[in-house]
Amino acid sequence: MSGPAWPFSTFMELKTMNRGFLLGLLSVFCLTAQAGPQINVGTVYDYLDADKSTYLKRVFNSGDATAFVKINVLEIIYDSDGKPQEIAVENAADGASRNGLMASPARLIVPAQGMQGTRLLYMGERDRERYFRVRFVPVVPEKEDDFVVSGEERDEYKKSLSAGVNVMTGFGTIFFVRPKDVRFATVVNETESRYELRNDGNTVVIVDEFKSCSLSKETDCGATTKHHVLAGKTFAFDKDKGREYRFFLIEGSARKTVKTASR
Repeated sequence: MSGPAWPFSTFMELKTMNRGFLLGLLSVFCLTAQAGPQINVGTVYDYLDADKSTYLKRVFNSGDATAFVKINVLEIIYDSDGKPQEIAVENAADGASRNGLMASPARLIVPAQGMQGTRLLYMGERDRERYFRVRFVPVVPEKEDDFVVSGEERDEYKKSLSAGVNVMTGFGTIFFVRPKDVRFATVVNETESRYELRNDGNTVVIVDEFKSCSLSKETDCGATTKHHVLAGKTFAFDKDKGREYRFFLIEGSARKTVKTASR
């Protein structure tokens, strides 16, 4: 059901009278909606190669206010059913270090339109691959947060944020720590109707930019996806008639183009 029709002359008068007010209101809304820190951590997946023990992760702030960022690290453990669980990183047996991944520093003060970095440091044995979730959480600094700011600076920061509409979004990334002796062993079993890729190595392989496209119509393609095939796991799909499947198989620094189809 439509509403009552506005006479054209009346509509034009209202449009002229309210244009300035509406533009001003929209400007204020846009400014307040975008006020505050806006962090970006780049890639969602990061990998620590076998010959490395540290990884530099950069945090960018495209907002107009300083970002106070806390970094939390949890280890991802897979149970017998393959379901992931996140647990705290434990101390090593000597009690003086951690058995796993840590962020140094774990607190970042990132200026507006600026960047800061933290080093993700791995300590412990590397007889197997391990997985960690690294969370970057923007916060309003409190006394117990260990940010090096005075009480006055904390109060001023809170006042500046309260003047606008702020949504401080955090990010969670996945960090893969490869074993010391990396071994890639990818086995492919393929038929006319099915493709299977099994990872018989001891470290993750990546199926990147996977998509299926029609053989008769190039623009008829499905969504592009990314898959991590953990050691001992299989990536597989059924091949539909008349479609081609494309992806990059990444094993460490090696990158191979794969295409397969069912005609």
